[in-house]
Amino acid sequence: MCTTCGCATDLPHQHGASGPTHSHAPGLSQQRMVQIEQDILGSNNRYAAANRARLAEQRILTLNLLSSPGSGKTTLLTRTLTDLAATQPSYVIEGDQQTNHDAERIRATGVPALQINTGRGCHLDAHRVGHAIDELAPTADSWLFIENVGNLVCPAAFDLGEHHKVVILSITEGEDKPLKYPDIFAAADLLLLNKIDLLPYLDFDVEQAVAYAHRIRPGLPVIRLSARSGEGMDAWYQWLQQRHQAIVTHHHREPHPSIVA
Repeated sequence: MCTTCGCATDLPHQHGASGPTHSHAPGLSQQRMVQIEQDILGSNNRYAAANRARLAEQRILTLNLLSSPGSGKTTLLTRTLTDLAATQPSYVIEGDQQTNHDAERIRATGVPALQINTGRGCHLDAHRVGHAIDELAPTADSWLFIENVGNLVCPAAFDLGEHHKVVILSITEGEDKPLKYPDIFAAADLLLLNKIDLLPYLDFDVEQAVAYAHRIRPGLPVIRLSARSGEGMDAWYQWLQQRHQAIVTHHHREPHPSIVA
């Protein structure tokens, strides 16, 4: 995991800060590496729990968008924000190792966006996401999209306090991605199969890709869509609206703290 990829310790906790520069120390024992991983994840999970409680209190639907580079994640997001701008207030946290390009694309839609550059870090962490939420200050009943660093490995292990992890797989990547990177698909609540407008031009077996995903996570919902042509986008929007309504309903069913015995 991250003890061997260079982002194991002392992650900087300010949004926009460059990521860690630590590298794997050959002298570390396996036991020590496991302990470091447990410490990192334990600390991260505490920050994630605080994020989750805060977001739930304000009924903010929060999605952690995961994919490999080039899946069309940012294009999908800009299309979503543009189509829903008139009816749904939204905010975006952008994660990349370098540059502000994706955040600029999001801001061009009129939606507030904050960039987190991780440097050598391969994923976002809950502490930095918490700082980003502080700065964005999303309003109650809004939607918060967290576009994670393009990576199908480490982001699977790091809870950010989101309600749902959404994995985007484009048909240009190959059907066997769920088998090669099972953890990220096992953690997902939805799979978006993107770029289906290219199916006539590629040798891609949609049913096989879905079957592989279901082998890793049986029953994983799959929406086939194209952010470019718009095909399937309505199903994605309906899923988002249903997930937000579930949060609102749950919030109203929760007992008020003043009447809890």
